[in-house]
Amino acid sequence: MNKSHLIEHVAEELHTSKLQAGRLVDTVLNGIKEGLREDGTVTLTGFGTFEVKDRKARIGRNPHTGAPIHIEAGRRVGFRVGKALKECV
Repeated sequence: MNKSHLIEHVAEELHTSKLQAGRLVDTVLNGIKEGLREDGTVTLTGFGTFEVKDRKARIGRNPHTGAPIHIEAGRRVGFRVGKALKECV
């Protein structure tokens, strides 16, 4: 399922237009982004937890040549699945 399919699903479930459903989906996604930016964590009980994690700088390898390359330190978003979602899947 991609974002378009999700918007169609929300529109059908709420008996609303795709435009309104799109705004709703965008609002939820923007709320998750803002929560990660401000708090570093967003917990949706039963669904899961989004969390910002720091990665250390490290040495990797170029897959074509095998030459070592330096990979900068950075931040990434991790996701831990909630119990209800795990049981559903």
